[in-house]
Amino acid sequence: MAEGAQSAAELPVKRPREEEEEQNGGASVQMEQNNGSTTELPDCMPSVIPGWFSEISPMWPGEAHSLKVEKILFQGKSDYQNVIVFESSTYGKVLVLDGVIQLTERDECAYQEMITHLPLCSIQNPKKVLVIGGGDGGVLREVSRHASVEKIDICEIDKMVVDVSKQFFPSVAVGYEDPRVTLHVGDGVAFLKAVPEGTYDAVIVDSSDPIGPAQELFEKPFFESVARALRPGGVVCTQAESIWLHMHIIEDIVANCRQIFKGSVNYAWTTVPTYPRYSFSLSLFPPQWCNSSNYNSCHAFINC
Repeated sequence: MAEGAQSAAELPVKRPREEEEEQNGGASVQMEQNNGSTTELPDCMPSVIPGWFSEISPMWPGEAHSLKVEKILFQGKSDYQNVIVFESSTYGKVLVLDGVIQLTERDECAYQEMITHLPLCSIQNPKKVLVIGGGDGGVLREVSRHASVEKIDICEIDKMVVDVSKQFFPSVAVGYEDPRVTLHVGDGVAFLKAVPEGTYDAVIVDSSDPIGPAQELFEKPFFESVARALRPGGVVCTQAESIWLHMHIIEDIVANCRQIFKGSVNYAWTTVPTYPRYSFSLSLFPPQWCNSSNYNSCHAFINC
């Protein structure tokens, strides 16, 4: 077992039932009513189950997605977030950052392929690609399938995510083995500001949710920096949360990008079972911009 490994029963993100009955595994669960009194819940509404991971976040209040945990493989805290890897019963290994699922072995392909191939197939012969975020390496793996690409830069703020992914998700992190890849550990916003104008054919923003270190990656100044870094006819694609839960976020991204990228702004979505409400959005802003005098020619994809 890897350093930091634990049994499922020790998983810190779950609390044990307060009154677990040894005979049949049942639990006495109570719920407070509006008048302050409590009532016992029926058997069909169990309490939080020991040995299960539940994804609870203010990004999707009032609901949670749960996976049964077989074994905790890694637990650590980086300078930016808590990092957990566990083996699930049904989705293989799972990467969790600050209590939110980032990928599972079973369904990661749906996300990585969508966010990569939509933008890269929308322009001819992309040569230079920048990935913001995406420390697990899955987007790198997909970008490397494009023979025309000569240079792939990735800027990931958290080195622990990179190291953990290489150790526990080698089939995903295999993208780092491509000789065209250069890893830059640091803030993606600062990296983009330092990039010479018109450097990239495509920018793929594989960010986590817009809370914590990823907040800036959803704001207008960031997309202005992306536009400056793209060549004329370049494309940017960014993840844009769930159409069922975050329409306000999607609307803001689309509105901002329509002001910045005059070429075209497109929206797409795909199904990822372990993401909230099972969908994820992509914003795709493709070709026709890309220097201070020609913001009109770049394109954008908004992916969901």
